[in-house]
Amino acid sequence: MKQIVILSGKGGTGKTTVAAALAHLFSQEGRVVLADADVDAPNLEIILRPEPGEPQAFIGGELARIDAERCTGCNRCAEVCRFDAVNVADGRYSVEPLSCEGCGACATQCPAGAIEMVDRRSGYWYRSETRFGPFIHARLEPGEANSGKLVSQVRAASLETAAETRADWILVDGSPGIGCPVIAAITGMDLALLVAEPTLSGWHDLERAIAVARHFGTPCAVCINKADINAGMTARIEAQCRVSGIPVLARLPYDETAVSAMRALRAVTEMPATPLTAAIEALYPSLKSSIEQPKRKGTAA
Repeated sequence: MKQIVILSGKGGTGKTTVAAALAHLFSQEGRVVLADADVDAPNLEIILRPEPGEPQAFIGGELARIDAERCTGCNRCAEVCRFDAVNVADGRYSVEPLSCEGCGACATQCPAGAIEMVDRRSGYWYRSETRFGPFIHARLEPGEANSGKLVSQVRAASLETAAETRADWILVDGSPGIGCPVIAAITGMDLALLVAEPTLSGWHDLERAIAVARHFGTPCAVCINKADINAGMTARIEAQCRVSGIPVLARLPYDETAVSAMRALRAVTEMPATPLTAAIEALYPSLKSSIEQPKRKGTAA
């Protein structure tokens, strides 16, 4: 079983469009488990239209809770709270959940022992079914944190599902950027496919994503989306990748089929043939070949 994560240094590069198309192509030839590791703003499910599974609560941390009967109103909790999470109304003390960071300082300092730390439900994760195979996805509640921890839960559930279904592949649609969700998604992967756009900001963000992959020892390859809208920058990205020993597996053309597919809630490769669908179909064997080869010098450090 091989694991591939699809990432981008920035949003809007077409990462999820590529991920959905590859999900379709991988499902044609074997068993694949799909996952969306962008738990802050998941959108792969828009295209996959999953049959939702039973929601599983995600506990992202702890929350302070004040027992009004035991509280003496000494105000010590409000004094030590650095996040102004303690509310006082009509002499009664309570904790504002959106402000509480779960540090436990108030519980430690309360002389009456009236504060306890309880599990904080920060979101849900799901094991669902799609037309391409099992799909593990999740969503944080508004204002909640610990997205990296939730991504790790998605990864663990993906591995478990892959073992149960004897899947050949795990395909993960990661989040943009280089933060905790990306780190949780990229570690231990067989390959990170980095989707870039041929702009100056796109190149700089791609550099950061490559640095993260190297830091965690994950081999990477690049796919340049809308490569024909800026031939000069595309050539620059290709030249820099050659110097770094990173293969460029595809140059996808600008094609409004991607927009049509999104509107139709379908993968691009489920649409009538266009230059874009042909380019993604050519990416598929290149991706398989790249992951099945030994790590190349320079793809990971």
